[in-house]
Amino acid sequence: MSLNRRHFLTLTAAAPFAPHLALASDVLNIVATTGMIADTARRIGGSHVAVRALMGPGVDPHAYRQTRSDITAMTRADLVLWHGLYLEAQMEEFLVKLARRRASVAVADDMPRDLLISHAAYDGRFDPHVWMVPALWTHVARRIAEVLSETRPDAADDFATNLAVFEADLTKLQSYGETVLGTVPEDARVLLTAHDAFGYFGRAFGYEVIGIQGISTESEAGLNRISSLVDTLVTRKIGAAFVESSVSDRNIRALIEGATAQGHEVSIGGELFSDAMGADGTYEATYIGMIDHNITTIAAALGGTVPARGMSGNLSVGS
Repeated sequence: MSLNRRHFLTLTAAAPFAPHLALASDVLNIVATTGMIADTARRIGGSHVAVRALMGPGVDPHAYRQTRSDITAMTRADLVLWHGLYLEAQMEEFLVKLARRRASVAVADDMPRDLLISHAAYDGRFDPHVWMVPALWTHVARRIAEVLSETRPDAADDFATNLAVFEADLTKLQSYGETVLGTVPEDARVLLTAHDAFGYFGRAFGYEVIGIQGISTESEAGLNRISSLVDTLVTRKIGAAFVESSVSDRNIRALIEGATAQGHEVSIGGELFSDAMGADGTYEATYIGMIDHNITTIAAALGGTVPARGMSGNLSVGS
């Protein structure tokens, strides 16, 4: 990115949020970029909001570009909620410009910097995958509640009540993760995935995380990287790798084939939801369900003890 463009984005992103004050009878028409933000806005907004997510199941937000229908939806919405932290890399310039004309908020951009993970390969930027840890997602949920309250002050009490319920669910989910992930033998706590989306997860739950690609799926894994990881799998006798619902599995397959050629068997531990949630209409299409699925799948594959269908028995059969 050029210095001029970076300077432009910094200045415009810092512009104050000026909400459109909706009438008390209005249902807020909200467009959210990701499913995680959309589901959280629905939980907090309740009957006061109608939320549309631009990116559905299996969609990679790092590479997603806005369509004509997306532009129409966002320019007509009462409020646009996007993640920030350069997650929506291909949309960021449009989203920043939109924020100068409409109520548009990057809900993760204001997170305390001491909670974020920086990356040497991404100068001046942070790992955006904060939703992987419920305790971190609480900060985003509070920001969404704040924005909704600024937009509909008359419904602020309802938003606060809904936020409290959602925060209780996040606390329960965080505790569940700490419990079941703690049952995995310490020497097996290695999480190998298609791209480096689980850094916060690893830090929070005490797991070493190895991503084939970087924190953005736009980065490519070269042959040297694949070869080095095959050697790591074989030397350390790592027995499971995980595919992701929004990332091609070709690099994982190449790793498994390379390890097999050296006489070491590696299984696919399961499919994780990294940058997008599960199929519409399922428990896994909610934020709670998405993270419940990831925690349960990882712990089970690496030798931990988990309930058959997750935290509350809601995971889909075969999930």
